[in-house]
Amino acid sequence: MITGLTTFIAHIGYPTFTFKSPQIYNPWFDQAGVDTVVVPMACQKEDFAAFLPAVFRLQNLVGALITMPHKVAVCDLVDDMSPAARVAGACNAVRRMPDGRLLGDMFDGEGFVRGLRTKGQDPVGKRALVVGAGGVGSAIAASLAAAGVAELALFDVQPGAANALAARIRQHFPAVEVRTGRSDPEGFELVVNATPLGMKPGDPLPVDVDRLSPGTMVGEVVLSQEMTAFLQAAQAKGCTVQIGADMLFEQIPAYLEFFDLPSTDAATLRSLAQLDPAASATASAQAAASV
Repeated sequence: MITGLTTFIAHIGYPTFTFKSPQIYNPWFDQAGVDTVVVPMACQKEDFAAFLPAVFRLQNLVGALITMPHKVAVCDLVDDMSPAARVAGACNAVRRMPDGRLLGDMFDGEGFVRGLRTKGQDPVGKRALVVGAGGVGSAIAASLAAAGVAELALFDVQPGAANALAARIRQHFPAVEVRTGRSDPEGFELVVNATPLGMKPGDPLPVDVDRLSPGTMVGEVVLSQEMTAFLQAAQAKGCTVQIGADMLFEQIPAYLEFFDLPSTDAATLRSLAQLDPAASATASAQAAASV
């Protein structure tokens, strides 16, 4: 029940058919008695610069979830950003601080790292390879650096993207050894596919799976299917795997903390989520077709 006291989180992006947040957050709010709702808002790119400051003038706004195509553009509209957002060059959450300033943060990487720790896989001291230096890959790399990996290898089909990300990580996390240029997974304890490869049937694998060691932790960001061809091949090699949806559910407690709302754990969120499998499949197929 929405009343005059209800606060809301704006989920801003375009198109909105892929949005899953309302079906995950709102059942939790209802169960926990939190008088807050997530509302999808279909804002096109050309309207975003005017819309974001306007929506933050609403006094019952808790904050905003930011998704494509606005994750990079929002950086120019906030007053400050977390180190993770600065390294990623993107934000996926914005809140209004007590002094009225807007703070941007990035939680894709935080969700990925929390997922690892839930599985007993602490990144501290590990050698990690991240394939893909776009928004999500940059966020994961930043969070792995903040979590204390010893070495971070970055690869992207556009070498400039990987090199620029490496420079930002060296600036903010000088203790981490960073290198670029190769996607060979041999010798790495953690390998992450942060590319769209796996969204479409017949996509090539992001790395040479034959070069994976059986004990390697292999993570995925693709959401269109739970066990991508890459994860299946890695699991067949004896690797432990993390599906893309784990990152999605694990970052939500971090969002709730960021917005100063009561928080929970990923398992509870999964148990309460009201995701329509048919609708999710359709949305994933449409998203894959648009890549």
